[in-house]
Amino acid sequence: MENFVVSARKYRPTGFDEVVGQEHITTTLKNAIDNNKLAQALLFCGPRGVGKTTCARIVARLINGFEEKAETNSLNIFELDAASNNSVEDIRNLIDQVRYPPQFGKFKVYIIDEVHMLSNAAFNAFLKTLEEPPSYAIFILATTEKHKVIPTILSRCQIFDFNRIQISDIAHHLKKIAQHEGIPAEDEALHLISQKADGALRDALSIFDLMVTYSSGKGVTFNATLSNLHILDYDYYFQVVDALLTQNHTQPLLLLDEILRKGFDGHNFIVGLSEHLRNLLVSQDARTTNLMEVPESVKKKYAQQAQSSPPSLLLTWLNIANQCDINYKGSKNQRLSVELALMKMANVGAVLQLQQLNHLGDGLKKKLV
Repeated sequence: MENFVVSARKYRPTGFDEVVGQEHITTTLKNAIDNNKLAQALLFCGPRGVGKTTCARIVARLINGFEEKAETNSLNIFELDAASNNSVEDIRNLIDQVRYPPQFGKFKVYIIDEVHMLSNAAFNAFLKTLEEPPSYAIFILATTEKHKVIPTILSRCQIFDFNRIQISDIAHHLKKIAQHEGIPAEDEALHLISQKADGALRDALSIFDLMVTYSSGKGVTFNATLSNLHILDYDYYFQVVDALLTQNHTQPLLLLDEILRKGFDGHNFIVGLSEHLRNLLVSQDARTTNLMEVPESVKKKYAQQAQSSPPSLLLTWLNIANQCDINYKGSKNQRLSVELALMKMANVGAVLQLQQLNHLGDGLKKKLV
């Protein structure tokens, strides 16, 4: 059996042009290296799986004269995991190594991952070296929790803040990988994987591998992704809103029962419904449709349903759903609280019509008097 390499490793970027969604970082680093203006202490901050360690390795290769996409493991590049090497003794050993210039190449590069895990004593032992490193030493610190790094370390570093990667960028990258591997993949399925990854490309690649294994290479489909990742189908929310627009509270209750029997949580349903209502409001204006992070095919569905949904009604429903969300955890009968919210939504139209009739009646009485 051949050794399987997960996509997160197989498709790890080897050059700045392959890094997804971090153009503001890669452009700055490339210009700094080209113009010989790279700081000796860099701090890469941001969520997990967005390219911090990858960019650090690319920088380390470039400043030592290797080609950008070379995969050579240089003896000049040292990586330290601060999560398991966080003591003063570990940092002192590192400082002892820094004293010796490189045997070949221009720079010794020290990549310290999860630097926020260092103890205060280790941070303090590192301060002097970080502030006045030898001319041949470059330190690249990486962390997911910048607020845990002491201010004296922050003040000695040039800080780069990595963004969460946009859903559309992740989906586009997954599509390129699927095409490269010859795996059929539906755009809606890739978009769903991208949403589940929550801005982390590494997580998205892991989920993609899972779905490819699940399908035995036959293709990544939307329905298979829904069932495997236990995500509620968009279509349920469209059906609920269609029923609410006809002031029918029976159908939404039956749909809720079906959703709960499938093992979904009532809180997840009401949060998802709130998101759906928000997307319908956003769909009312062509200028704001880009604020929806959904596939193009689903955007068309939203646009169609938004045409028959008055904004005032959507806002009222959204307010009811939001109140249900706030009170859900404190409720002793959580299912009833969701059902009550749906019944209120179904009858909002009738209440508004009654209020309008009463208002008109009051106006007529005043005219007669």
